[in-house]
Amino acid sequence: MSSKVERIILAGFGGQGILFLGKVLAETGMHAGKHVSWIPSYGPEMRGGTANCSVILSENEIASPMVTVPDTVIAMNRPSVAKFNLKIKAGGMLMYNSSLIERQEFRDDIRLVEIPASEIAEELGNPRVANLVMAGAYSKFSKLITFEDLVAALPGLMPGSKKEMLEINLAAFKKGFDFVEEKKYMFGRYVYSVFKGI
Repeated sequence: MSSKVERIILAGFGGQGILFLGKVLAETGMHAGKHVSWIPSYGPEMRGGTANCSVILSENEIASPMVTVPDTVIAMNRPSVAKFNLKIKAGGMLMYNSSLIERQEFRDDIRLVEIPASEIAEELGNPRVANLVMAGAYSKFSKLITFEDLVAALPGLMPGSKKEMLEINLAAFKKGFDFVEEKKYMFGRYVYSVFKGI
């Protein structure tokens, strides 16, 4: 991932909070003093349909907000992997919700990160925060936003929210971040290995 610009496509079922996840990353980038863009896709994204959006985080002004070759795809369901897997640039990253997507033969020229986001959200008692688990995980890899930036940006994204709602969202961020940190993802040239502590 470049230290100057990060181009991200986020995709999943309608109802998984994909567009909000994009807003979270874009708002966090703004909070961190970066140039950002956020473009939602308005397809048939009613609950159970599909939804996707693109986000750019950049140190410099953004010439075009369109993302055709993403550095990272964050996929929350299987159809999203099928749709965007081949678009990721060589050496880029596919971060996917392994609760809903089985491990398979992905491309060997990209980095793979499995996050059981739906399971983690269930453990937190709210399946709707799986998207924010992914946000926390992404912040561990990003060179332009930090976990602290995410935390600082959240209240502005949820004005008037009850304290309990803010707390569970913060917990989701933390669980995603900690999952990546504990897995100690060690990337070779492209393919990853995981220290399982066995």
